[in-house]
Amino acid sequence: MWLKPEEVLLKNALKLWLMERSNDYFVLQRRRGYVEEGGGGLTGLLVGTLDSVLDSTAKVAPFRILHQTPDSQVYLSIACGANREEITKHWDWLEQNIMKTLSVFDSNEDITHFVQGKIRGLIAEEGRHSFAKEDDPEKFREALLKFGKCFGLPEQEKLVTYYSCSYWKGRVPCQGWLYLSTNFLSFYSFLLGSEIKLIISWDAVSKLEKTSNVLLTESIHVCSQGENHYFSMFLHINETYLLMEQLANYAIKRLFDKETFANDPILDDPLQITKRGLENRAHSEQFSAFFRLPKEETLKEVHECFLWVPFSHFNTHGKMCVSENYVCFASHDGNLCSVIIPLREVVAIDKTNDSSKSVIISIKGKTAFRFSEVKDFEQLVAKLRLKCGAASTQCHDISTEVPISSDSTDPSDNTEVRSLTCQRECSETVNTEALMTVFHPQSLETLNSKMLKEKMKEQSWNILFAECGRGVSMFRTKKTRDLVIRGIPEALRGELWMLFSGAVNDMAANPGYYAELVEQSLGTCNLATEEIERDLCRSLPEHPAFQNDTGISSLRRVLTAYAYKNPKIGYCQAMNILTSVLLLYAKEEEAFWLLVAVCERMLPDYFNRRIIGALVDQAVFEELIRDHLPQLTEHMTDMTFFSSVSLSWFLTLFISVLPIESAVNVVDCFFYDGIKAILQLGLAILDYNLDRLLTCKDDAEAVTALNRFFDSVTNKDSPLPSSVRQSSNVSGEKGNYIRVDITDLIRESNEKYGNIRYEEIHSMRCRSRLYVIQTLEETTKQNVVRVVSQDVNLSLHELNELYVLFKKELFFSYYWCLSCPVLKYHDPSLPYLEQYQIDCQQFRMLYQLLSPWAHAANKDSLALWTFRLLDENCDCLINFKDFSSAIDTMYNGSFIDKLKLLFKLHIPPAYTEVKCKDPSKGDELSKEELLYFSQLHGKGKVDIQAYLSQWEDELSKKEENIKDLPRMNQSQFIQFSKTLYNLFHGDPEEESLYQAIAFVTSLLLRMEEVGRKLHSPTASAKEFSGTVCASGGPSEGKTESHLKKDPSSLREEPQWSFAFEQILASLLNEPALVRFFEKPVDVKVKLENAKTSQLSCRTKI
Repeated sequence: MWLKPEEVLLKNALKLWLMERSNDYFVLQRRRGYVEEGGGGLTGLLVGTLDSVLDSTAKVAPFRILHQTPDSQVYLSIACGANREEITKHWDWLEQNIMKTLSVFDSNEDITHFVQGKIRGLIAEEGRHSFAKEDDPEKFREALLKFGKCFGLPEQEKLVTYYSCSYWKGRVPCQGWLYLSTNFLSFYSFLLGSEIKLIISWDAVSKLEKTSNVLLTESIHVCSQGENHYFSMFLHINETYLLMEQLANYAIKRLFDKETFANDPILDDPLQITKRGLENRAHSEQFSAFFRLPKEETLKEVHECFLWVPFSHFNTHGKMCVSENYVCFASHDGNLCSVIIPLREVVAIDKTNDSSKSVIISIKGKTAFRFSEVKDFEQLVAKLRLKCGAASTQCHDISTEVPISSDSTDPSDNTEVRSLTCQRECSETVNTEALMTVFHPQSLETLNSKMLKEKMKEQSWNILFAECGRGVSMFRTKKTRDLVIRGIPEALRGELWMLFSGAVNDMAANPGYYAELVEQSLGTCNLATEEIERDLCRSLPEHPAFQNDTGISSLRRVLTAYAYKNPKIGYCQAMNILTSVLLLYAKEEEAFWLLVAVCERMLPDYFNRRIIGALVDQAVFEELIRDHLPQLTEHMTDMTFFSSVSLSWFLTLFISVLPIESAVNVVDCFFYDGIKAILQLGLAILDYNLDRLLTCKDDAEAVTALNRFFDSVTNKDSPLPSSVRQSSNVSGEKGNYIRVDITDLIRESNEKYGNIRYEEIHSMRCRSRLYVIQTLEETTKQNVVRVVSQDVNLSLHELNELYVLFKKELFFSYYWCLSCPVLKYHDPSLPYLEQYQIDCQQFRMLYQLLSPWAHAANKDSLALWTFRLLDENCDCLINFKDFSSAIDTMYNGSFIDKLKLLFKLHIPPAYTEVKCKDPSKGDELSKEELLYFSQLHGKGKVDIQAYLSQWEDELSKKEENIKDLPRMNQSQFIQFSKTLYNLFHGDPEEESLYQAIAFVTSLLLRMEEVGRKLHSPTASAKEFSGTVCASGGPSEGKTESHLKKDPSSLREEPQWSFAFEQILASLLNEPALVRFFEKPVDVKVKLENAKTSQLSCRTKI
């Protein structure tokens, strides 16, 4: 590898380097203590230790080339190499291309400048594509070389970054280097002869957290497959931890949670992942989540500045965040002030000429925002004007900003007219009013004390709108939060839900989209629509709006349209309950976009087959309980209680457990604060019932106590009529439960637990996702092993080890082969046995690692035929049960079982004639050839359907009858004999086995000849017998030469064949053959060897 020229003092370097070659201008040196010296003794240990600690691959690589300046002790390092071949290639290039040129220069200084420029040019050309995105390309090239040298991973394995740190082996820290790549966490250390090499795949990580104890002030704890690893002494531990967290979650999504990954094209190509890219991605995710923006928004710029708050008459300090379609601001105290400005609403962008460096953004409705002390404000203004120009040409939607003044938007806007037309056309089928306004209209005649309070709430919001603005770009302040906690008025609930959830942005960006979906999904019939129809009448059945066709039809349209829009989620239970409440307060189209916001942004992965998102948030909830309610944790021996009782809280936002008039207040807070509001309320509920829960003796009693508490929760200010309210009178047995007002409960949750930060919840979600998915995978493994263990003789431990190898081989295909079709096969909704399946190439790798017959010369053909035998449904895939049954037969089967397996491998449908395109490779098959032959079901000269019909009775019986096995024809028998010869190679009884099989083969052929004498006088079988017997040993070569001389000789004669019984009876008479197949083979040793060599074997491929 060419290196950026750096000065080296040769006087000191001679202690560590030995001269190999030299000329007038260059020196080739070899590292003292390199393995070619046989270890180098104490010098080798010291040099190796130094190499492990120092951060320069030029010092670590065993070979290097220096450019020498005559009459000087200063040399320039220009190249290094991991082996002699690589460094010799560089040396030869220098002699052929540089040496002749150097002779024309007059001064040594000119020579040095020329060499430096040439080497830098080579480096620039070499790394133009590979390292352009790295912060320090030179340093990264060196680290990449060391990474490849230490771990030997494939070139496709993308190194993301590396750090110097200590790995704790027991109580001893080992200083070394931590390498983070797309699929692995790797650590290397070499100290005084002690080498530590650690490779952990991200998909095996079940816990990743920052910890501290007496010995380690701050460290990163990684748990993988039950083993704990600790890394400490990082220069920037937070940065390191964040990248590790991102890479681990990326791997988890890619391998286990493909539904989420498929919607994430940014990480679709692992080769494009860089440290800078991951950091930018993390910032973009936090930005979108905080401001409730569409997932597609990418954070482009961040500027420290001040925002003028007109109603408070002061400048608040914070950050301006700019994306493709939005300008957002948040004060450093997030609760103080925040603003979202969609560029679609912007009408002008100006800058001031004074020293304030101000940017003024004017939006529709005569509102302007003044940002001051903006660095590079002139460039920012130019960029924003360009963005606004592009935005204005893309769409002029109906303004989502409710103007403070009476000014309206331009009526000549064609897009707006089309949008209004589309809405008028669909108004006949889609409800344009919230159901609450239809079924519970407010009038002056029905005014009472509660209605008056409701009007007072509305007036408070109107005052806020007058001060802070109304619509998307309103100022969001602490006063806004206080009003949300008190409960949003019924008349404003739909509008503010749309605003706080960000659904208003989705709807504005997609005018008329819902009406199109309704039309397209009308009349569709699938599993989702069937489930929707079943649940329609179960959605708030006590509410009048859903006791007639108006409400039910709206609910049907919204749920069906969403299932049509997002078939990967489709419809899940609890969506009907949530959508019912949304329809009460929002128009039908708004309810649809609110549902989109909840399912796809605010509660990610909640509404899918495995409800991973809900399980993750339950794990977060448990962690918060341990932190904030330790006495409850000590009392409850099993934390799974909280998971089981709180699942409905998260899935339905408390709607299923609280009365509707109280639950809507919780939904208010959820749309404003996200999942943080639900977690806070959950903690407040447990805290409120702490004394009761501590006296409960079992889970059932605790559940009863919580249910009674929920019955006692009321909303004293709710204006809903008594016919709709669900709160019950707490009396009699429940008299000791005092009524609790939901507003007080929410206020208490904010006061006690409002200090929980969004960043903490995000980090806990990431940690918990690893744990949840690994727990689900462990459950899958246990179920598969339990089912398979009933049919094989392998122990549970052996099956567990075999399953890990099976799944790991499948994942290796994911790692380095993006276009591999097997990527689409993992579907967590399938039965456990079908979730992971391998193709023929992956089976071959496992066969070579695990099969006791893998030493045979035709091992690739045997692997192919075994795979075809197991692939009964001809889909070119096999599951773990099929795989383990074959391995079990090879190791634990009786003599008859093993012989029967070999027999089946040499008759259709397993057997197919294999011809390698490259004769120089012998019996070795390329990946393409292997996959081609594995797909040859139902093809070829043999009528496989006839064979399958013969097997039909056999497959239907539990006990296999050897009499029903198809007969083996002559070409198959020839291959069967070759396979037996190959299996015996290297065995201690090799000679006796060869003689035995030659005798058995000759005997079988003579028997067949005697049986056919009446039908044919020729003796083709006799000729074949002579070929076998004359060899006295392995007759493979002679058999092949005989067939090549006259390939048609066998076909011209009437076909002869053997039954399995004949072959079995003949082989049983040879004790050497019986001993060979009955000889026990230790599968445990094979499994251990496979675990240690699986990655290296795959790397060679």
